[in-house]
Amino acid sequence: MFKTASEEDYRDGQTIIEEGSSGDWIYVVLSGTVEVSRNIGGKKHVVAMLGPGEIFGELGFLGSITRTATVRAVGEVSVGIIDRGFLDDEFNKLSVDFRAILVALVKRFKQMLDRTAEFSSREKTRTQKALSLKYEDKKAFVNAYTENVSYGGLFIRTEQPLEQGEQFLLKLQLPDLADPMKIRCEVVWARKDDKETAGPNGMGVKFVEMTNSASQTLKQYLNSSTLGKMGT
Repeated sequence: MFKTASEEDYRDGQTIIEEGSSGDWIYVVLSGTVEVSRNIGGKKHVVAMLGPGEIFGELGFLGSITRTATVRAVGEVSVGIIDRGFLDDEFNKLSVDFRAILVALVKRFKQMLDRTAEFSSREKTRTQKALSLKYEDKKAFVNAYTENVSYGGLFIRTEQPLEQGEQFLLKLQLPDLADPMKIRCEVVWARKDDKETAGPNGMGVKFVEMTNSASQTLKQYLNSSTLGKMGT
């Protein structure tokens, strides 16, 4: 059994860990059941139900990352907070290389969770059409094109994708428009020379800022494209 420093009791529905919050304590369920869930596209998705002897919160400790899920009590629950000094001693006994591998695995897992959530939240229409565009790379604009576009983002096919989390200005050219739309975007994921994943090099981006006029124009384009597909 894990060595605990203290115990806490929670009533039904109480939050033990909030997704997106900071913290690196690891908990073990002593009695009762806890629900682990993630917010995807504004909706709650239950990931797991944990019972006595099971732990949660380990990613925050190993990777020093924000909480990846919300944990709530289901009925009356008692949890133990695993002794931090004991954990630190055990972790520091590992070789530097092995500790680095564990941290890298945690951060890679976090990226996979975020990417999965991004894909799962795509409930809106995604149109498969090639459109020309330009995106700002450092101080210059790079010519590229997208193979699909939705209300919330698009995929840019490029051999030199930007880093995940990087924001940039996008100039998207829609058919029959004299001037391209200017949209502030953020890189959600990037793929370059990844032999384990099928697909072309490029980056998936989400729209973070655009004018109301541009938003309406994009919606009209996507709606008309969808209707065109339905009529064929």
